[in-house]
Amino acid sequence: MSLFIHLDMNNFYASVECQLNPSLRDKPVAVAGSPEKRHGVVLAKNEIAKKFGVKTGDTVLEAEAKAPGIVFVPPHFDIYDKISKKMFGICNRYTCFVEPFGPDECWLDCTETVHLFGSGEDIANGLRASIKEELELTASAGVSFTKMFAKLGSDIKKPDATTVITRENYKEKVWGLAVGDLCGVGNKTAEKLKKLNILTIGDLARADERVLKKLLGKPGVDLRRIARGEEEGQVREAVCSRDVKSVSHGLTALRDLVTREDGVTLIGYLSELVAARLKKYSFKASGIYLGIRYSDLTRYGKQLALPSPICSSSDISDSAIALFDEIWNGQPLRSIDVGTFALSSAAQPVQLSMFDGTSKTESREKLDEIIAGLRMRYGKNAVIRASQMNEDIYTDKDVGDFLPFKR
Repeated sequence: MSLFIHLDMNNFYASVECQLNPSLRDKPVAVAGSPEKRHGVVLAKNEIAKKFGVKTGDTVLEAEAKAPGIVFVPPHFDIYDKISKKMFGICNRYTCFVEPFGPDECWLDCTETVHLFGSGEDIANGLRASIKEELELTASAGVSFTKMFAKLGSDIKKPDATTVITRENYKEKVWGLAVGDLCGVGNKTAEKLKKLNILTIGDLARADERVLKKLLGKPGVDLRRIARGEEEGQVREAVCSRDVKSVSHGLTALRDLVTREDGVTLIGYLSELVAARLKKYSFKASGIYLGIRYSDLTRYGKQLALPSPICSSSDISDSAIALFDEIWNGQPLRSIDVGTFALSSAAQPVQLSMFDGTSKTESREKLDEIIAGLRMRYGKNAVIRASQMNEDIYTDKDVGDFLPFKR
């Protein structure tokens, strides 16, 4: 039987800030954008702020109203990155199958290593103890026979706890929880299910599959399988040597994307990250993919074969925007993914043409190199797109190519 563990660092960003400045530990703290900016939002909060009702995504004004005296600190992504890598290093001691779900949480498949380290609960407690001793931070863990039940377990009891969900007790521990607690059930999906009187995970597990398929399509059937413990899934092996077949980057926006300008802004930013990673791997791409996810969690995507390989952020952005204009129906979006495939070596010769704008492509590649040099010398924000100067869509523009999302 499979054994999955989901590890989740408790209030990661805020906990790191309290560790860096111990005087904050007894105060409500939120990592947020500048309070002077109208669009500053809460990225993370500590346990004290959470008890006041402060939530990720609250504006700084909303957080202040809920928790008078709350202390706002700016994010230090370079420090979070270093600690994140150490956390993943601790996880890799127990198994090579480690799949990130962000910089502060991941799944582990310990099916083949229990004979070395003991039961799933023993491994989870060992992970948490190592993180507490070496990083001076706490984590919660879920242990189960499916990936999604393991994640649910890490959410059930926080902070600094381990929850075990087995084939024998999952109905007792899981089915009474609100259906919105299940990973993959967002607010819009929960509202749709509520109309069918599906309020708990147990209700979802017992629901008629045909009704769910009619309401939500295939995702509805998949959610029912998850609720019934019939999904196991696979955890990706964390090895650096595997072949790179595609390069992509996706991001969930801080607010719904409601205009074309919103979509173009995020696509431009994602294209820069993809281009940077293509450069890092010395690749060019002959295919572009764009994926969008609406507020109700429905997804659509489309890909495009290119006449010649590209690697500049402008070329990637232009192609992705063309796909965006084809598939977006005008409804609010939650996230966008920009990807490249059909990769080839950047050193591979390319057939030139008098008519395909090759010189324009080369100019864009050289411009990317110049911008990269300026950012390396003067900082990541030395050169940014005009559309990104006052954006309120994402907050990780200081992170660069943040590895934990792409292991």
